[in-house]
Amino acid sequence: MTWTYQGTVVEELPETCVGFVYLISNSITGRKYIGKKLAKFSKTTYKTVKLKNGTKKKKRIRSKIDSDWQEYWGSSPNLQADIEKLGKENFTRQILHYCKSKAETSYTEAKEQFERRVLESDEYYNGIINCRIHGSHILKK
Repeated sequence: MTWTYQGTVVEELPETCVGFVYLISNSITGRKYIGKKLAKFSKTTYKTVKLKNGTKKKKRIRSKIDSDWQEYWGSSPNLQADIEKLGKENFTRQILHYCKSKAETSYTEAKEQFERRVLESDEYYNGIINCRIHGSHILKK
C-alpha cells in the first residue's frame, strides 16, 4: 500500500518536508491511528584523525539518511497486530500534514490527537499522547 496526500499517491516527499503527520485507517473495523514520521534520520559516524602532535582523535561526523517512511506502518502494537492479522491491503495510509521542522511535526501530531480526542474512544489505536515541544521552535516559523 502507498501513502496518499489529498487523494494523490505520494512517491517522494517535498524538498522542504522534514516530517509528516499521518492517518492510518482500518477498512474493516474503521479504527484509525494518528502518528508522525520523519523524512530523514540523523546518523553519526566516527573517523579517527591524526593531529599535528602525533596523537589520534575521533572526529564525529553527522549526516542525514532517508527514513523508512515508504514502508512504515505506525508504532502502535495494537495496530501492528491488526495489520499482521488482517493484511496491509485492508488499511489505508494518508498524509495529513507536511511539516518543515521536527518541532512542527510533534506539535501538529499532538494537535491532531487532541482535536480528535484519540484517547477518549475505541475508534483510535492511539494509547498515548507523548509530546515535548518548546514554544520558540514553533514561533520561529
